[in-house]
Amino acid sequence: MGKVYEGGVPLVEVERSGFVEGGHRGSVIVLDAAGNPVASAGDVTGPIFARSSNKPMQAIGMLRAGLRLADPADLALVAASHYGEDFHIARVRALLRSGGLTEAALRCPPDLPLDDAAKIASGGTPQRVYMNCSGKHSGMLLTCRAAGWAVEDYFQPDHPLQQRLNETIEEFAGESAAAMGVDGCGAPVLALSLTGLATAFRRLAEGVPGSLERSVADAMRAYPELVSGTNREDAQLMRAVPGLVCKVGAEGVWAAAVPGKGAVAIKIDDGTARARGPIMITALHRLGIPAHVPTLAEPTLLGGGRPVGALHPLW
Repeated sequence: MGKVYEGGVPLVEVERSGFVEGGHRGSVIVLDAAGNPVASAGDVTGPIFARSSNKPMQAIGMLRAGLRLADPADLALVAASHYGEDFHIARVRALLRSGGLTEAALRCPPDLPLDDAAKIASGGTPQRVYMNCSGKHSGMLLTCRAAGWAVEDYFQPDHPLQQRLNETIEEFAGESAAAMGVDGCGAPVLALSLTGLATAFRRLAEGVPGSLERSVADAMRAYPELVSGTNREDAQLMRAVPGLVCKVGAEGVWAAAVPGKGAVAIKIDDGTARARGPIMITALHRLGIPAHVPTLAEPTLLGGGRPVGALHPLW
């Protein structure tokens, strides 16, 4: 049996009314612009499923396999975990139509939008197009069309598309995947170390003009709301820090990088999303990056409808 993720250390405390009522453990790695580790906590060499943080590299793999999109906004959507707002759904449907496809071709599971208002507007009826990975799946379908591959089983691990995407992820991470699983959307997901994930994002952010990785990074930077949603983590951070490219993943994963500065990868062991922000902001500060996003740095706890506490980084 290969190396396993051994778990993290206390990274965030939860303070309410001056009393520490809980905390979150996890791991984090910070790399400088040359790829050298400058700070870390927890296990940064054991494998974790990077979940949707792998999407930018998957988008690069799709471009390598022949995907061509005239609008960079569509490329941002292919790398997205969108919240199902109207502008997300309209663009996914348009993307499918551009390839002569309908929503019936999607193999991600039916779901409700992540955005609360969109969820209410949906009438409570799950649809495949609402699923947060439908942009990625649309890109996969169009890639198969461009490459002349079958579309019916595009999400299966033995499909040539998935093999190309996995090769791209491993190349950018600089390591072989420790395991392959099934992501929430039904497509394959690879297990990488946090060091490998940070390495992949450093290479993504450092892409030279004209490269495929630069086109993906620039699309994400230009359209951060398409990558996530209005006022969501990825959008907030990319709007706040010039040049930064980032992508969250389920189960407490988040990775980011700034060209010429370095990269960060985080795993919160219990999967809590709210604990990622304080550590991300702290990690960026360690790279000398001024990231001022109070809602991420110290998320507020409410009591009786008013602020009574916050999450604080321990690292």
